[in-house]
Amino acid sequence: MATETAAAHGEAAAHGEGGGLVFHPMDQFIVKPLFGDGPVHWYTITNVTLWMAIAILGIAALMVMMTSRRATIPSRGQSVAEMAYGFIYKMVEDVAGKDALIFFPYVMTLFMFIVFANFLGLIPMSFTTTSHFAVTIILALAVFLTVTIYGLMKHGTHFLGLFWVTSAPLPLRPVLAVIELISYFVRPVSHSIRLAGNVMAGHAVIKVFAGFAAIAVVSPVSILAITAMYGLEVLVAFIQAYVFTILTCVYLKDALHPGH
Repeated sequence: MATETAAAHGEAAAHGEGGGLVFHPMDQFIVKPLFGDGPVHWYTITNVTLWMAIAILGIAALMVMMTSRRATIPSRGQSVAEMAYGFIYKMVEDVAGKDALIFFPYVMTLFMFIVFANFLGLIPMSFTTTSHFAVTIILALAVFLTVTIYGLMKHGTHFLGLFWVTSAPLPLRPVLAVIELISYFVRPVSHSIRLAGNVMAGHAVIKVFAGFAAIAVVSPVSILAITAMYGLEVLVAFIQAYVFTILTCVYLKDALHPGH
């Protein structure tokens, strides 16, 4: 009897006992199988898989299909593709230098994937893939390994000069070297958390306001708050893609010019 009573209370709390409101802002980040309700394995096709595939198809549609018939007077799709191309090209050249343009295709791919994934996550009932650390940490580790391996291949042991601050007084250099070494290996952590954390926080806040919108008394305020937060998230979707990309360029500069 006690067990049945506890279960009844739990069910009532989940559905909002006495007409109350119960919502879970983090439910939108749950990874679920696309087919069936079984456990998620590494080979399971999930909602994450679906929206990552949609992002890739969207990028291909913009960068390939929209530019396949290049015209002197560009269409809207061609204009957007050319603006994105020029924007990232100039970013790589200005931040990392002309010799970093060999990495332009990689940086362009990173930016387009992140910005598409972020904006797709703003569609109602969609899934924001960049809100998961499993996605962003892979992107960040790929940048970290690319920078480290290329820097060692290009400069050999001179790449380690990145950690030796020659402009500092000699007694301080060993201490600074330890600090620089720690900060270098923390890069993929901060690089990934910055993106996933900002995206996740914004979506969770919108879900909280959406839950309160069901209450008649606070509904108008909640709707205004949702509208304001949604507008902010549109900016965040682009800004976080920009920040991730420009930090990638800064790290590439270290690989190309470790003494600077």
